Amino acid sequence: MTAADAVPVVFVHGTRFSAGQWSMQLAALRDEFPVVAVDLPGHGKRSAQPWSLTAATEIIASAVDSLDHGPALVVGHSLGGYTALEFARRRPDRLRGLVLAGASASTRGLWAAPYRAVGRLVPRVPEDRLTRWNDRFLRRLYPREVVEATIRSGYAFHTLPAAWDEVLGRFDAGAMRHVKAPVLILNGEKDTVFRAGEADFARAHPQARVELIPRARHLANFDDPAAFTDAVRRFARGLSAVG
Repeated sequence: MTAADAVPVVFVHGTRFSAGQWSMQLAALRDEFPVVAVDLPGHGKRSAQPWSLTAATEIIASAVDSLDHGPALVVGHSLGGYTALEFARRRPDRLRGLVLAGASASTRGLWAAPYRAVGRLVPRVPEDRLTRWNDRFLRRLYPREVVEATIRSGYAFHTLPAAWDEVLGRFDAGAMRHVKAPVLILNGEKDTVFRAGEADFARAHPQARVELIPRARHLANFDDPAAFTDAVRRFARGLSAVG
């Protein structure tokens, strides 16, 4: 496979993070694939931009176009995964494949209640305190080289309520019918919450399969960057091979 044959890859971060979440994946894949990671509205360099799913899907579309290699593989984690599902619905012509990481649980019904509560609570906690908690959490669990880009980029606590308010109640396995490209559901083995609808999501799409990162949790790309990257690489190569 030549560079011209390689499928472009766009990475979409999860709640409160930014493009820095994908520093390990970008470094490992850029020699083989055209790759880019985006900041969603209200996150990272777009911190001042109001959140909306419409704006988020436009950002992904612009990233696909910026790589100038045609439709892309979009890799979305958590909030980014649900945003990628919305992108698949709105812009199927720009999608070559989809990786849903930590985003295979329905956001409807009782499951959403704790997340709505967190969304209401976050604005009541001082941002500097939330930042300290998150910095300590990441540095305690993960090697510096894995999380330092995320920490440097800061956190989008102010956007969390609006982002999850729009996502909650919107997505379930039925959203998979809008995806017109192959799907890899890539979850941490121990991410029991976001694996809750894993089988339903997989059954809802004729070209979907599930792969688990052993012993990994919700932040599977932090828990085992090499395994996560390898899964994305193999999936991307398969997309490139079938043209």
